Amino acid sequence: MNKLLIPNIYLSNEKAVQGFHSATPLAEEKPEDLARSYSNHGADELLILEFSRNDVEHDAAIAQIKRICDAAEVPVIAGGNVKRMEDVKKLIYAGCHRAILNFGKEVNCELLEEVSKKFGKEKMVIYLPTVDAYERYQETIETYAGMLYCDDGIQDQLHQLSALPVLVLTNQKDPLELLSSDAAAAITGAVVSKPGQDLMELKHRCKQNGIPVNTFESAIAWSDFKLNSDGMVPVIVQDYQTDEVLMLAYMNEEAFETTLRTGKMTYWSRSRRELWTKGMTSGHFQYVKSLALDCDNDTILAKVSQIGAACHTGNRSCFFKELVKKEYDDTNPLRVFQNVYDVISDRKLHPKDGSYTNYLFDKGIDKILKKVGEECTEIVIAAKNPDPEEIKYEISDFLYHAMVLMVEKGVTWEDITRELARR
Repeated sequence: MNKLLIPNIYLSNEKAVQGFHSATPLAEEKPEDLARSYSNHGADELLILEFSRNDVEHDAAIAQIKRICDAAEVPVIAGGNVKRMEDVKKLIYAGCHRAILNFGKEVNCELLEEVSKKFGKEKMVIYLPTVDAYERYQETIETYAGMLYCDDGIQDQLHQLSALPVLVLTNQKDPLELLSSDAAAAITGAVVSKPGQDLMELKHRCKQNGIPVNTFESAIAWSDFKLNSDGMVPVIVQDYQTDEVLMLAYMNEEAFETTLRTGKMTYWSRSRRELWTKGMTSGHFQYVKSLALDCDNDTILAKVSQIGAACHTGNRSCFFKELVKKEYDDTNPLRVFQNVYDVISDRKLHPKDGSYTNYLFDKGIDKILKKVGEECTEIVIAAKNPDPEEIKYEISDFLYHAMVLMVEKGVTWEDITRELARR
């Protein structure tokens, strides 16, 4: 099993701070921007601990954690002010992959079985302040938890007692020394949480020392690529979320290997005759999500997380000069839903006389909910009809009214697709 690097963010008053009971900011960025940076720099997961003191602060922290989950692009583990089932539910519904129960608190010990049965043992991480805490609840932990979490110093004993993976919090020890031990399945703490730290470089060092970690490994050797006359292959670059084509560039072997090692798209500049990591001067980096080779082994398709603009002109994509265009119906579901949603949003901002959409907004939430309910019923009735055309029509009607509700409540298609992807 590969070892995991899991940076942590301590949340206090919706800011990332340097540690427990600290008010000193860790970085200038918002916590969600810091989370995205960790992800881009090679984090396998993120660990969030929030230090709210009351229900108002707790709800604000949950909202912040949701923003972090939306931005992170890697699984998020979170905990902090957990006292009841509802607190764990809020973390899971905010998008957290796993929730932490602190077994230094009796209420959390009593909570484990209930929340594990509700959400699954794989979502339960148990913080153990001492080995005694594990031994006292060993049977419950082994039955209902998926991971242990402890401070550096007791992981060896826990590893001897349990087959569960152990996440170790450490602030000073050499991470390679810790990761080389069978007792540590993952590490968190200051050693992997410095803002801007290149975790891909740390993973490269781990690999050199025989420590298994998650890195980019090509399934096909460069020697099997079909190169052009310059010894290179063209690379088509797409946004990994929207599939928008961003640019075309070229790689030689050095550029390809550098891309795999760093996780940042690196090319060979034919004009400057030098290696070129996209964004090194502009800050508009491209972080690798996937690389694929075409059927002839002569072209790479890269899907990336693009920071800023891909084009040197400042345009998002290099392909912005329209040459010819024939009108056609775009039936791509994502674009159709987004286009209809955008029209509805525009109606709310810029009302139009006679618009049915504006009629719904003017009548308010109760009218919108009534129509959503009516359209649900129409779908049920249509489904009893053998003619599929009727159900197509009714589902389309329902989706339109659902989108009016989404706009009214400030929910976007991105929110919905993220939630579906998490499931």
